[in-house]
Amino acid sequence: MSCTSQNNLEVEVYETSASGKKLEQVSEFKKSENPVTVKIIPESKYQTITGFGGSFTEASAYLLNQLSKENREKILNAYFSDQGAAYSLTRTHINSCDFSLSNYSYAPVEGDKDLEHFSIEEDLDDIIPMIKEAMAISTDGFKIMSSPWTAPPWMKDNKDWRGGKLLPEYYDTWALFFSKYIDAYKAEGIDIWGLTVENEPLGNNNNWESMHFSPEEMVDFVNHHMGPQLEKTHPDVKIYGYDQNRGEELKEWAKVMYKDEESSKYFDGMAIHWYGSTYDWFPESLNFTHELAPQKSIINSEACVDAEVPHWQDDAWYWSKEATDWGWDWAPDDQKHLHPKYVPVYRYARNIIGSLNNMVDGWIDWNMVLDRQGGPNWFKNWCVAPVIVDPDKDEVYFTPLYYTMAHFSKYIRPGAKRIGFETSETGLMVTAIQNPDESIVLVVLNMDSTPADINISLHDKTVDLSIEGNAIQSIVIK
Repeated sequence: MSCTSQNNLEVEVYETSASGKKLEQVSEFKKSENPVTVKIIPESKYQTITGFGGSFTEASAYLLNQLSKENREKILNAYFSDQGAAYSLTRTHINSCDFSLSNYSYAPVEGDKDLEHFSIEEDLDDIIPMIKEAMAISTDGFKIMSSPWTAPPWMKDNKDWRGGKLLPEYYDTWALFFSKYIDAYKAEGIDIWGLTVENEPLGNNNNWESMHFSPEEMVDFVNHHMGPQLEKTHPDVKIYGYDQNRGEELKEWAKVMYKDEESSKYFDGMAIHWYGSTYDWFPESLNFTHELAPQKSIINSEACVDAEVPHWQDDAWYWSKEATDWGWDWAPDDQKHLHPKYVPVYRYARNIIGSLNNMVDGWIDWNMVLDRQGGPNWFKNWCVAPVIVDPDKDEVYFTPLYYTMAHFSKYIRPGAKRIGFETSETGLMVTAIQNPDESIVLVVLNMDSTPADINISLHDKTVDLSIEGNAIQSIVIK
């Protein structure tokens, strides 16, 4: 069902709300004398959209293996089918990460510089079947970005899974490792679209798998080892640098990565995470990075509600200001203000809209599926995922975060362009996108408890709509 105004602006409107709507199509709207006006300016074009989605982790894949065939298919269809969220951009980990069941590497034999014993056997029971099933479900397919948390300990100066640096004598071996990983996945029928050089190169207090790079070290490794290796063997695979939080650190990395043509030649873009704040998407650092290298991409490669155990079958919690992140307890005093309590749905929607409006072209959530504890996770680093399962009872809970992600992934397709708009109301958050099929999508977030009436205009056509209080809408203009 669509809504058409007297001036023939045809729209379909889908809403998720604290009152209980879950990506529900709505067609009845109030009209007021003082609506919020949104004027769409399709002639103003910005970044090209790469996609939206979540991550294939060993934790998620392991849990899917514990469920009935019916529930496994239900979850994967919800994420990847056209009837579901139609995820188009995903991530997975190279070797183990905190959301693995144990520490492991594809190169376990110490001193194996030629990687003769390289094997992805660890992934054959869980991650690879999950990816293959998702591929079979997806109509348009999806891109996969892969990230290592660490090289195997024998390649590092501290001989540990956690912290330390890659020894220079293994730079070529580690570069070869990426190539062999791509080959091994391709042999399984899975194409890797892109790589990040290192997940969180600034470290994570050595809690779980990590490996440190300075920006200068990463540029040196990519320019003289990883870049030339992939240029020979996999020239179409993208390379993304950094892969950690926004803010001042992002600017410092951008200055080094994008210093000149030589430093930036192998980098296709910058990967970022959202953990620097529960409410700030750091527009200044994002725009600084974009302006240094306008032709390069910026992708949010990881985000989740961290340091929380999931609330089971409790939609209201995801709409309430009760969640706290790592920084609530652990941030330095001068950064505490960046980590207040927050509403999980708003954190997702605010961040995605704010990121899109400041030149980010892709946004990837973290684990697709976790259990009621927020794991499994060998480090007991509990987090929340959009879908929570109880494998013992074979039960599935689609949290409001799932529907929040779908407002973007389902309606904004790869190759779309962000376009301009003007609005009379700063209280509503809005972004505007034009898809490859010429349809225009507005995503609107109303964080106020009061409904808002909206008048949308496109050239000489208009339509009057309204959005509930505490709600998110995807408005599709045909």
